[in-house]
Amino acid sequence: MRYSGFKVIKEALSGHKGWKPVWREPEPKKHYDIIIVGGGGHGLATAYYLAKEFGEKNIAVLEKGWIGSGNIGRNTTIIRSNYMLPGNEPFYEQSLKLWENLEQDFNYNAMVSQRSILNLFHNDPQRDAFVRRGNAMMLAGADAVLLDEQGIRDLCPYLDYDNARFPIKGGLMQPRGGTVRHDAVAWGYARGADQRGVDIIQNCEVTGFDINDGICSGVETSKGKISANKVAVCVAGSSGRVMSMAGMRLPIESHVLQAFVTEGLKPVLPGVITFGAGHFYCSQSDKGGLVFGGDIDGYNTYAQRGNLPVVEDVCEGGMAIMPMIGRSRLLRSWGGIMDMSMDGSPFIDKTHIDGLYFNGGWCYGGFKATPASGWCYAHLLAKDEPHPNASAYRLDRFLKGGMIDEKGMGAQPNLH
Repeated sequence: MRYSGFKVIKEALSGHKGWKPVWREPEPKKHYDIIIVGGGGHGLATAYYLAKEFGEKNIAVLEKGWIGSGNIGRNTTIIRSNYMLPGNEPFYEQSLKLWENLEQDFNYNAMVSQRSILNLFHNDPQRDAFVRRGNAMMLAGADAVLLDEQGIRDLCPYLDYDNARFPIKGGLMQPRGGTVRHDAVAWGYARGADQRGVDIIQNCEVTGFDINDGICSGVETSKGKISANKVAVCVAGSSGRVMSMAGMRLPIESHVLQAFVTEGLKPVLPGVITFGAGHFYCSQSDKGGLVFGGDIDGYNTYAQRGNLPVVEDVCEGGMAIMPMIGRSRLLRSWGGIMDMSMDGSPFIDKTHIDGLYFNGGWCYGGFKATPASGWCYAHLLAKDEPHPNASAYRLDRFLKGGMIDEKGMGAQPNLH
């Protein structure tokens, strides 16, 4: 069933009796060509592109919970490609281009809104760094606009320009950045994959790998053993735990990242705004709520909840640039588990075990990377060679000195 304006009108006039489930609830088969462990955005996108672009037919996605229960439904919905290093910028630009046509591609309203993203700067050295980043973006085919203080005032007159500690001097804008409805992305990819024959199996936890003589030939699950020619893992913050069952220790740490939403307000933010003197980013949802976040909690955890010190730190960052938000009421918060790599950049690669592949280490960048991650992972699985835009995302890059240190923080995940 394809969605359309005509279909909505027809169902409205017929009591909405013609709608069908968005995807099937199949029982797992004994064997698949490819098993994808993890039914989040990256896993579902991988399955979708494997079926649609690479012609794979016998695919299963195994999710230990329900679709949308992980990081795909626990983020601040921001999309952008304002990266600088050559290992990252082409990849995220590919992702942004896929976002731009995503709804038409999988026939689902994901509420893609390219309302722009604006990174504020507060001093001259930071301005120079943003000029360099903007030039790198444009050289890679992305869009970037440097705004002075008056340009920011024209867009956002309500910011605290006279803050003695953090005066706003200007900002780097990417007009094509914006936001997307996070859970709708999961539903759209799941629906598109299911339509192409992919089995999406919920409440099916992987409890082990079937590995013999260095070859992975399937997985052990809560629903029994399932064999496969290839097993592709993409489980975000659970990467360390899952891959340890294959005897692998990954160069990542798991941290919780909190996000928050306020009560509904009148339209005030034109797009996404980020604080340049701290870690705070904020947008406004279609319901009017301010959706914002900041730093990860500094301790290692697998719990989808955070602690109050980071709540205070995030709110301080918001108050530094928009004191007016101090009068709004916080409705709710949530936490996603970030698999923080040692250089702040991800992995899409084969492992040393034949038939076992890994996608992870996305740090803060997982949601915005969803389409390109799925595409490049599908390319790797189908062709057994990395996609050109993901060729730097090797598991052995620390061994070979090929780090992609986008933030310049070095091997300290708590500072990414």
